[in-house]
Amino acid sequence: MRLFTAIDIDPAVKARLADLLHRLRPLAKLHWTTPERMHVTTKFIGEWPEDRLEEIKRTLASVGSPGAFEIEIGRLGWFPDERRPRVFWAGVRGGAPLEALAYSTEEAVCKLGVAREQRGYSPHLTLARIREGVPLDALRREIDSLGEIQFGVIRPSAFYLFLSRAGRYTKLAEFQLT
Repeated sequence: MRLFTAIDIDPAVKARLADLLHRLRPLAKLHWTTPERMHVTTKFIGEWPEDRLEEIKRTLASVGSPGAFEIEIGRLGWFPDERRPRVFWAGVRGGAPLEALAYSTEEAVCKLGVAREQRGYSPHLTLARIREGVPLDALRREIDSLGEIQFGVIRPSAFYLFLSRAGRYTKLAEFQLT
């Protein structure tokens, strides 16, 4: 089983993201993400044995809540950078509470043998993956014309354990944050 933990995106924010993607999709042949699949990942777990599913659920249920907080979705950018883009993203700002949730989740699952992430936590929404040699000039012009873009604020009440299988995400468990 391929697992990860994440926070859902509110439908209104997803609708604004969908509008943007509808506008940008014709400008470049990228591997575009559908808004239904968008989420704020807090920990990628990877392959996990099905017979240990209840164990990881119990562990995640013990993750402490950072309390009520907000996540702002806005800005657009590129990973690793604009000159050599591999991922086109929307920014996620959740401040110390979101970082604390990601850290607590990582610490909890590491005790079960899940590998620790080597990079710092960098929350974002993947809008598209970019293949080599795809022309991006028209897309870049349109993005520049948008200026500073904001999609909205979400107030998460829970995070979820997701199963990723055959390009579909399925919620396996919910963990309250408030």
